[in-house]
Amino acid sequence: MRNYIIADNQELTRFALESLLQKDEANVVYRAFDKAGLVALLKKHESAVVLLDYTLFDFTDEDQLLIIAERFNLSDWILISDELTSQFIRRVVYSSHQFSVVFKDAPMSEVKEALKAAGHHSRYLSQRALEFIITQQQEEEKPDILTQTEAEIVKAIAQGKTTKEIAAERFSSIHTVNTHRKNIFRKLGINTAHELIKYALRAGLIESSEFYI
Repeated sequence: MRNYIIADNQELTRFALESLLQKDEANVVYRAFDKAGLVALLKKHESAVVLLDYTLFDFTDEDQLLIIAERFNLSDWILISDELTSQFIRRVVYSSHQFSVVFKDAPMSEVKEALKAAGHHSRYLSQRALEFIITQQQEEEKPDILTQTEAEIVKAIAQGKTTKEIAAERFSSIHTVNTHRKNIFRKLGINTAHELIKYALRAGLIESSEFYI
C-alpha cells in the first residue's frame, strides 16, 4: 500500500490523478489545498508520494519547498505543472533526489512512469525537463560572462601557454595576466586549470583538438 497526496488546486487535474491512482485499490489518496494542509498530511504519512503543482500552491519560493521535502525525507515528490522554469527545475533536481518532474501536457505514459518510479523511491525526469536542465546549464556556461580579453586568456591557458607567453603575445605584463587569471577563476567559480579547460570546451571557446594535454 502507498499513500498519495494530491496537492493541485486545478480541479480537472486533481480528478484525473485521483482516477488514475484509484485504479489500484491498495492506494490511499489524500488531498491538500495549501502548504499548511500538505504539511499536516505529511506529519501523518511521512513516506507519502506528493503530486504537486508548485505554480498553483502557496509556496513563497523553492526554498520553502526544499525545506519541507528535507523535513519529510522519506517522502517522494512528483512536480506536475505547466509553467516550471528551467532555473527552478535545475535548482530542485540538483538539491534533492526526492523530486520527479513531468508537465501537464505530457503523454499519460510519462505520468505513469513518474508514479512507478516514485513508488520505488526513484526519480523520473521527463524528456522536456531534461532539456530544460541542459538549456539552463548551457546558458550559464556562455562565454559572455567573461570580457573579450578574459575569454582570449582562457583560450590561451587551455592551449597550454604559460603566463609569460600570454603576456608576451598580448604586450602585457605578467602581473596583468595573473590579475586576469584570478578574475577569471573567481567569475567561473573554479580553482584549477583543468576546470578551466573543461569550461572552455563546454563554452565553445576551443575545440577538443586545441587544448593542451
